Amino acid sequence: MENLALIDSFSEFKDDKLIDRVTLMAILEDVFRNALKKKFGSDDNFDIIINPDKGDMEIWQRRVIVADDDLDLDHLEITLTEARKIEPDFEIGEEVSEEVKLIDLGRRAILALRQNLISKIHEHDNTNLYKQFKDLIGEIYTAEVHHVRPRVVILVDDEGNEIILPKEKQIPSDFFRKGDNVRGIIENVELKGNKPQIIMSRTSEKFLEKLFEQEIPEVFDGLIMVKNVVRIPGEKAKVAVDSYDDRIDPVGACVGMKGSRIHGIVRELGNENIDVINYTSNIQLYITRALSPAKVSSIKINEETKRAEVFLKLEEVSKAIGRGGHNIKLAGQLTGYELDVIREGNVAEEEDDVELTEFSDEIDEWVIEEFAKIGLDTARSILKQDVNDLVRRTDLEEETILEVMRILKEEFNA
Repeated sequence: MENLALIDSFSEFKDDKLIDRVTLMAILEDVFRNALKKKFGSDDNFDIIINPDKGDMEIWQRRVIVADDDLDLDHLEITLTEARKIEPDFEIGEEVSEEVKLIDLGRRAILALRQNLISKIHEHDNTNLYKQFKDLIGEIYTAEVHHVRPRVVILVDDEGNEIILPKEKQIPSDFFRKGDNVRGIIENVELKGNKPQIIMSRTSEKFLEKLFEQEIPEVFDGLIMVKNVVRIPGEKAKVAVDSYDDRIDPVGACVGMKGSRIHGIVRELGNENIDVINYTSNIQLYITRALSPAKVSSIKINEETKRAEVFLKLEEVSKAIGRGGHNIKLAGQLTGYELDVIREGNVAEEEDDVELTEFSDEIDEWVIEEFAKIGLDTARSILKQDVNDLVRRTDLEEETILEVMRILKEEFNA
């Protein structure tokens, strides 16, 4: 019972760690064998008998009987006189098994055993945690905000595991308070020393793909396939979808009536603008769809260089490029082609058109850059636009846009 009481005192925290008794006893055996090696130099002549059902264990030391004046190694040998105190009919050369009480190891040894046990259990927990979350990489996971720091948000799941959401893995519009539930994908598990560090991401393309699986039954069931996902987190994303069944409209099924199905995904991603397009192996058609809402006149493809010249009417150029150049950038990433925009238009007008940079003495450089971001880099390309539309697509005030148009009109009316 002495051993049992000591083992219980060692393992009093096992319930908090959710470690089963069999595993605990195996760890205990390893800890005790290490202690025996340290004390006696070897554990070869020790037997450890484990009873997992009772949570008890016994340690027996085997020693060979030698003559009283031949004792050399007392941890391997025992004198005949001492042996006969255990059993009167023992003879020289026989082996004696004697139980070792843990209390006999001494107070310092017991404290060391306890500390070693704690260390081994932490190591066991960390190994299990690492394996558990390694299997969850690429899957959506939900955890609660525990602490918000400038460069990282610390999350805790229902089992008390700590999960890291770095600033660069957060959507720019994300704002968290303690107690908030946060969804993301487990992107990586790294070992920092012996402790696993679990990294969550909300900016990964995989997160958006998994949200489609979660929110759209046809994707979950495999009737609709997500072929590719590209995104600028919090701004814009493009998702190419396909279906084996011709009766299913993959885009319509993903978007839903009046956007009802995709609305939850958009809200989860901080109102990220999501374009869902039909995938096709016809690269010209794929590029045309990827550049939506712009209407493409024609496309010239170079397969070797993976470049495509996209011909657009002047009024379609800004739509193809999109706010901040996001649309054309994502279209290129989605299709795997470098896209070059070629403007089509009235030849006479193009010949007397003027680059916007020519007006740098009258128009501030940052204003010129704002127009360039949406594909407007000449005087006529701006004059053809609607003022309200320009206010919506740029960060410019209406007053600034009207002043720019006045300056440009004077150029052609002079």
